[in-house]
Amino acid sequence: MMSRLKIYGVTGSRAYRTVWMAQELGLDYEQIPVRFDNGETRSPEFLKINPNGHVPAIRDGDLTLWESMAINLYLARKHGKGLWPSSVEDEGRAFMWSFWAITEIEPRVLRAAIHRSWMPEEKRDEAVAAAAEKELETPLRVLDGALDGRDYLLGGGFTVADLNLADPVSWTRPAKIGLGAFPRVEAWLKRCLDRPAARAARKG
Repeated sequence: MMSRLKIYGVTGSRAYRTVWMAQELGLDYEQIPVRFDNGETRSPEFLKINPNGHVPAIRDGDLTLWESMAINLYLARKHGKGLWPSSVEDEGRAFMWSFWAITEIEPRVLRAAIHRSWMPEEKRDEAVAAAAEKELETPLRVLDGALDGRDYLLGGGFTVADLNLADPVSWTRPAKIGLGAFPRVEAWLKRCLDRPAARAARKG
């Protein structure tokens, strides 16, 4: 009997995108709610799973993986279900958008969300948040252009590329960054987050 996929992390973290992927794929998984805000990710037990002390991480049989984008690309490629691209060219684009999400979108939107929602009020700095929001305009404009004439990033249906990017873009909500200037991004994000698997993952 195959062992169940284990996903380490709470859905109020980057582990959400991995739980979302597992839901999209219809996988039998166990979510182990390791928290990042109370020292659990630094426990000796968890550091044996991810020596970096971050979530998410997974155990899939004998394989242990960390880094959310790598995990999701692996799961999509292993299980398919339409989430893995059908051509090598689109595989390249899926890698491109996944890495772009963590270099161009995530650092900026995270900075804004921390200073507008997630940090204690007395420690927030609106100037830092405003600067991050301004920096985010360029990548959001790039994404808006890429979605011209298409519902999803690779031009067909929803894939791993959309999932990997939609989660960090969704942080614009706690960052209090409106997407009205980027209507295609706004519509695409709604399509992604309204998916049944995305909704189910939020309940996890």
